[in-house]
Amino acid sequence: MQIEYNNAPVSRMVLQGILKIKSTWRIKLFKLLKGGKCFLPENAGKKDILIVYDRICRIEENIPENSVWEVEIIDCSGKIICPGFIDQHVHITGGGGEQGPASRIPEVMLSDLTTAGVTTAVGVLGIDGITRSVSSLLAKACSLQAEGITTYIYTGSYGVPTATLMGKPISDITLIDKVIGIGEIAIADYRSSYPTTQLLRELATEAMVGGMLGGKAGVVHMHVGDGKDGLSPLLKLLDESDFPISMFVPTHLNRNRTLFSQAIEFARKGGNVDLTAGQQTGKGYSVPDAVGMLLGSGINADKVTVSSDGNGSIPEKDGEIGKVRQLFDDIRNCILYKGIGVDVALKLVTSNVAKILKLYPKKGVLSVGSDADVLVLNENDFTIDKVLVMGEIFVDGGKAVRRGKYEKA
Repeated sequence: MQIEYNNAPVSRMVLQGILKIKSTWRIKLFKLLKGGKCFLPENAGKKDILIVYDRICRIEENIPENSVWEVEIIDCSGKIICPGFIDQHVHITGGGGEQGPASRIPEVMLSDLTTAGVTTAVGVLGIDGITRSVSSLLAKACSLQAEGITTYIYTGSYGVPTATLMGKPISDITLIDKVIGIGEIAIADYRSSYPTTQLLRELATEAMVGGMLGGKAGVVHMHVGDGKDGLSPLLKLLDESDFPISMFVPTHLNRNRTLFSQAIEFARKGGNVDLTAGQQTGKGYSVPDAVGMLLGSGINADKVTVSSDGNGSIPEKDGEIGKVRQLFDDIRNCILYKGIGVDVALKLVTSNVAKILKLYPKKGVLSVGSDADVLVLNENDFTIDKVLVMGEIFVDGGKAVRRGKYEKA
């Protein structure tokens, strides 16, 4: 018998050695998800998925249980199996603070992410680069990773010159593993520093070159506010430079209707459009409505992503906190109430994000050799049954079974 482990074929003897080492970790080395309807995120029909420790090793129509090894069988009949979500905009150290110290939002907890189906999170600072810092953001990301999920961060905050750890964004991106880009830089917002085209050009250069030197995505993740400029500062930068449009990820583009109209034109030029979960109809569009309009306008769905803005403040709703869970709820609503295909809706929070952030095919997809970040959903109502993070079960029956160190059960 041969099987693949860590994207390479290994023999039974090698697996015995791996098993001996891993047995001290008190986890089962093999998990077999049986009989689920698989979206990889493309619809692959009914398949079995074999996980060896933290990687996907086989995806086939019928994988027999091997009596030689102790295999944990997970019955997925009547279930949908898909990749874990990637949330590229989470205030993991807490947002808020705009109404004084008492309005500071606490740090995100592990189960806030996993019960929302998020298995990879990218942390942002937001407006507060004074009482919070890139170092605290990095420390929180490392803490969450130690608790089980995969994390990355952006260096920077709303203002320009922006917060960094090593003095320059290019140094942070090049030398710190978890830093994959710059963000969230604010434009069209009275809380921003109204960066000039030249300042944006300098940031983009540092992001691009830092990405090249560090083997990272080197993206510029941009907060777009309700201001009258909208996407104009970014469009002007692109008109006056040779930067690839794909390196910019403007977010909150469904927050008002004028901005959303700009977003459609930006997408037609090949730009990325990131929508924010939880947006209510009124001055803006909900994620399901926005996705429907983008697809109806002929926009390539591969250029559209959704993020939560989780654990940040909601300025128009004093005292309310953005929930990471809203990300899953909006994707679910896209499928159940807007008739958007399951594969299309899932791409918005899996493979599309992974490709922009250069995490693909390790993340955002179910394939041989990819990380075993897996959601098991109830097919009848598209609710979460199980969440596996790097092959371990963190959510079962829709409830967290593994929590962070300081979380209450």
